[in-house]
Amino acid sequence: MRILISLLVMCATAAGGWYLWNQNSDVRNFIQSHLDSGNFSTLEVRYTADQIMALHKPELLKTSNYSYLEPTLKFYPYALLDVKYSNHHDATHEGVILWGLEDGEMVLETANWTKTHGIEDCINSRADKTDYRFIFALSKTGGRADRSRLLDALHVESEVLDSMAESCRKKKLIVQQGNEYRLHFHRPLIQHVPETKLDHWLVTMPYKNAERIGSQYSLSQIKETAYNLFGNDFTVRNIVEIYLPVYSITVQNPDGSRFTTHWNALNGKRFTNSSVK
Repeated sequence: MRILISLLVMCATAAGGWYLWNQNSDVRNFIQSHLDSGNFSTLEVRYTADQIMALHKPELLKTSNYSYLEPTLKFYPYALLDVKYSNHHDATHEGVILWGLEDGEMVLETANWTKTHGIEDCINSRADKTDYRFIFALSKTGGRADRSRLLDALHVESEVLDSMAESCRKKKLIVQQGNEYRLHFHRPLIQHVPETKLDHWLVTMPYKNAERIGSQYSLSQIKETAYNLFGNDFTVRNIVEIYLPVYSITVQNPDGSRFTTHWNALNGKRFTNSSVK
């Protein structure tokens, strides 16, 4: 009996730990910051802070009275997925996806770091595969469609469409206006192709003891979201956590105030994540 009780306690503890790791970002970030200070994989730094400051000096230093402070380098967490999918034209494709673990959005292409918009809301509302199917159909029509168009797109009965729409409406993912439905995101952008377009092939390298931004979402959440979004012909062959190097460049203004901008060290462009730190 004592052994049985011990096993039950161990199972409950493991289940509780798994739940907290996947659902509570504060717990996950605390554990990572205290136990994981060793090497981690980052994307390649292709642009130095000096190069970025020189290139954008006319924009950032308006006159000689403005000056740069010492730049800092931080690392933002991403999931790197090795995927396989079908394009429904008798062809199978292989590629990679970069997916933000801090903002929940997928990177569409690396040249300008364009991202989806709306997937984070889906994750937070715990959208299921049926919800994503409805959202995907709406996104393919520009984010807005009437009832008849959705019936044709989804190939479902009227009662099924009503059920799908009601689920998405309750989760605040869509808005219904009479006979029309629209996505409930500002400037929604949902990816149709399960692959990030790479400007250059990604190179990773080890880094140690640098400041990392905490993850809001786990690898398992991103993997589940990808399967829900991209359907039955989509497969994640491997998924790992990597980090994007981002410079914080601060300008000292003549009045003593400071202005900070953030720059992607992979492509040298302005980094406009939803919640840069």
